[in-house]
Amino acid sequence: MADGTVKQMNPFTGTQVWTVPGRGNRPIDHPPGAVAAVDPGEPEAHCAFCVSRLRETTPEKSRLVRDGDAWTVVDEVAPDDLDRTVPEFRLFGNLFEMVSLDYWKAVHGYRIPARAAAHQSAYLAGEAGVEHVRALVRARIAAAQGDPAGVDSMSTDELAARSQSFFGGCHDVVVARRHLTDGATSTDRHASSGSLTPEEHERFISFTVRAMRGLYGDNPHARYVSVFQNWLRPAGASFAHLHKQLVAIDEIPVKTGRELAALAGEPGRYNTLGVDHAAAEGLVLAANAHAVAVVGVGHRYPSLVVYSRSAASEPWQHSPDELRGVSDLLHACHAATGPLVPTNEEWHTRPPGVDAAMPWRIVLKWRISNPAGFEGATGVYVNTIDPWALRDRVAPRLAELRAAGRIADMALGTECDDVRGSLRYR
Repeated sequence: MADGTVKQMNPFTGTQVWTVPGRGNRPIDHPPGAVAAVDPGEPEAHCAFCVSRLRETTPEKSRLVRDGDAWTVVDEVAPDDLDRTVPEFRLFGNLFEMVSLDYWKAVHGYRIPARAAAHQSAYLAGEAGVEHVRALVRARIAAAQGDPAGVDSMSTDELAARSQSFFGGCHDVVVARRHLTDGATSTDRHASSGSLTPEEHERFISFTVRAMRGLYGDNPHARYVSVFQNWLRPAGASFAHLHKQLVAIDEIPVKTGRELAALAGEPGRYNTLGVDHAAAEGLVLAANAHAVAVVGVGHRYPSLVVYSRSAASEPWQHSPDELRGVSDLLHACHAATGPLVPTNEEWHTRPPGVDAAMPWRIVLKWRISNPAGFEGATGVYVNTIDPWALRDRVAPRLAELRAAGRIADMALGTECDDVRGSLRYR
C-alpha cells in the first residue's frame, strides 16, 4: 500500500495478513528467564525429558542409539534396559494425551496392537516395570486432581487396565537427548533443532517419520497424523527440551480437505502458488536436489516453508537422499532462526487413502506476536514482519552458517537454479 503496509493472502488457506510498517522492529528473541550456572560434567536433570529422568516419562516404544557412526533402533525397551544405552532420540506415549485412548476405544472400538500389549505384559512382569507404571498412574491421577492414595495398593491387573495408553496410545512424543548444548555452563544454552549437526537432524527427522508411519499402521481408524514441534513456552512447549509430537485423529482436517478440493481443479497449485510465486517475488532462500526453502506468504506469523521435490507424497516413501534433502533445508532454517525465537514446526502431508498427489511440506512459524481482539473480530491477522523483511533477516544468516560449516552445503538465494515447476509430486 502507499504507506508501506503489505497485505497478503495465503494462497492455500485464504488467511488474510497485514504487515504494518514499524511493527517489525521489536525484539523477537524470547528472554531465557533466570539463568543459573551448571556443571557440564554432571548428568542433565533439568526437566522430565532429560535422560537422567527416564522413568518420569511413559515406557519407551523405541529409542535410537548411536555407537560411533552406527545408529541402531531399539524397539519396546524393557525396564531393565533403560540405563544400558544412552538414547539420542526416544519415542514414547504422551502421559497427557490430546486424543485419548479412551476416545479411540469408545468411538471406534480400537484395541492396542498385539505388539504393544506384549510390551505392556512383559513390562509389568517385573518389579522395576511395575513401580515405573505405578508412579506414572499416580502422576496422572494427581494431575486430574484425583486422590492417588489408592495407587499403592493397586494390583498388577489394575495397573495394566490404567496404563494401556502408555504402550499403545495414539499421541506420541519424540525427544532428543540434549537439554542444553554439549559443554554448556549455564541454563540458557538450550539445545534447539539448529544446534544439532545436519546428520543428527536427519536422524531426528527419519526417526519421527518412522513413528508417523507406525501410528498409521497401528490404528486403521486414523485419518490423519499431525506432526509438530513447539519450541519454547510462547509457542506452546511445556519444556525447553527439544521434542516433536505426533497425534492421530479420525478426520481429515478441514484445511486439508479444502486443499484437496482445490487440487481437483488445479493439480499443479503447489508449484504455481508455492515455489513459482516465491521465485517471482525473490523469496527463495535455499535449494538442493531434493527440496526448496522459501519465505511463506499469508501466514499468521512470519514463516519459512520447506517443500519436498520428491515424486512421493508420503514422507516414508522418500528415499534416504530425499529425506536428507528435506532435513538439511529445515535444519538450516532452524539454525538461521536461532534458539531464542519461539517456533512451531508443522508438517503438512497427504492423508492416507487420498488419490490426489500433494508434496510433503514443513512450515516453520516464528511465534513472536499474540493475536488479539482485532484478529478475532476481523479475520485479518497482523504479522509483524513482511516476507521480504523476513528474507533479509534469514538470508545473511544462512550464508554465515554455511561458511562456518554449521549447515549442509546448499545453494542460497540467487545461487539457486530456477525452481519454478520443480516440485515433482505430480
